[in-house]
Amino acid sequence: MAIAKAERLMNLALCLLGTRRPLSKGELRASIEAYIEAGKGAGGAAAGDDPGNDDAFNRMFERDKDDLRELGLIIETVEGLDGETGYLARRDSNRLPAITLDVEEAAALGLAARVWQQARLAAAASGALQKLAAAGMPLAEDPYGTHSALETRIPVHEAAFEPLMLAARDRRPVVFDYRKSNAARPEQRRVEPWALECWRGHWYLAGWDRDRQAERVFRLSRITGKVRSRALPFTAPVPDHVTVRTTVERWAGEKATGTARIKVRAGHGYPLRARALATHDLGDGWDELEIPYGHGLDAWLVEFGPDVIVLEPAELRAEVIDRLRAVAKG
Repeated sequence: MAIAKAERLMNLALCLLGTRRPLSKGELRASIEAYIEAGKGAGGAAAGDDPGNDDAFNRMFERDKDDLRELGLIIETVEGLDGETGYLARRDSNRLPAITLDVEEAAALGLAARVWQQARLAAAASGALQKLAAAGMPLAEDPYGTHSALETRIPVHEAAFEPLMLAARDRRPVVFDYRKSNAARPEQRRVEPWALECWRGHWYLAGWDRDRQAERVFRLSRITGKVRSRALPFTAPVPDHVTVRTTVERWAGEKATGTARIKVRAGHGYPLRARALATHDLGDGWDELEIPYGHGLDAWLVEFGPDVIVLEPAELRAEVIDRLRAVAKG
């Protein structure tokens, strides 16, 4: 929705909600700055309309009124107002119903809000919880103890998170420099962002790579520099969210195609141990693990540094070594 139209609808809604008596179209036309400016030729009308003309204004007003009703505003029509039709939106008719949550729902809501305590959404989430608490919601109660032991956080340290989130929401292509795990230098990527997904504590962007003309997944921690958005339309269709999540899981290594054998230093690699299909104590301060092997596993294993050694398959061992050499050169 254009900013000018959104502002005009907001002003119209405020006038209708703020009045104690029905207002005629003439009164609304004289009270709303957007209608006044449009009448002076400043713009804001639909193509072909001249708001300075009564017929054109009537068409604009009727469209605005219909748009507000589609958005859920209840607008009453009152006849016989000095021979004119009056309009108003009563507050009691447009007030949201009282929010009621049981204890489990309130606890789940509080748990969800704490997820964002490290992101920009933290202030909004905290403010929402405070308002619900002031209204008497039992947000602090958790009689079953199901949530008290959980420390729920989705870390959002990457500066690229917010601009990518906004670009994906607004369907705006982005440009950024991206360093692949096996590359010493970053290269520019032009991407149509679809969605952000968090997987194993890391954020990924799924989208359409314009240069490669294919879907791609980018790990946010490998984006360098600023993310720049472009006011251009998307060129590729956007898949549904389920498909995007599947794409991220496939590229990040969730879909296993085989089994790998690795050595893990004792007392280390707990995320790997949690995925292990089998564990064998080697007796020398190391354990041997059998874990599912799929695309992206090499990138994950590199993060554990000297605490993990790949035994087989040979291609996985080579991929890990290549990544470590690239990091050492960088």
